[in-house]
Amino acid sequence: MVLISLAIAGCARNLPATSTPPAASSPQALQLKLPLYPSGAMHDLAEDRGSVVLVDVWATWCEPCKAALPLYQGLERKYGSQGLKVYAINIDEDGQQIPPFLKTHNLDLPVLLDTGGKFAEDTLRVLAMPTTLLLDRTGVIRFRHDGFNQLAASRYESELQTLLAEGPK
Repeated sequence: MVLISLAIAGCARNLPATSTPPAASSPQALQLKLPLYPSGAMHDLAEDRGSVVLVDVWATWCEPCKAALPLYQGLERKYGSQGLKVYAINIDEDGQQIPPFLKTHNLDLPVLLDTGGKFAEDTLRVLAMPTTLLLDRTGVIRFRHDGFNQLAASRYESELQTLLAEGPK
């Protein structure tokens, strides 16, 4: 049901990317353990502490995701040497759609699998597609973007630069 709502609400059109900082009450690191595509090996985001992490929730049927993911891949190439890591969390029911999508859009980002979107719905509270989270080096969500708009790309880069400038903790 959530996927249908997301398709209607978020992917039917390009939403303006809204940026909201998380609630100020005692920030905690995001706890995320999902299988990596295609190996199925579990990845624990805690392994990336010390890096700034961009996490994007996407699906192959999401039109704005087709513009967002290449942008994030470009940011990883530009800032990876400074400590940026990017993960794309796929919520498709059918993982068979992932390989042609990645090939068509020339993407080689690490993909985490959240088949059916349960983690995205229950933990990340995804309301629009794509949803992008920017985590500081301690794993705390510092910026959240619901939806995507190409015009907001400079804001993402600015926020990443801010987090990268904070240095290792």
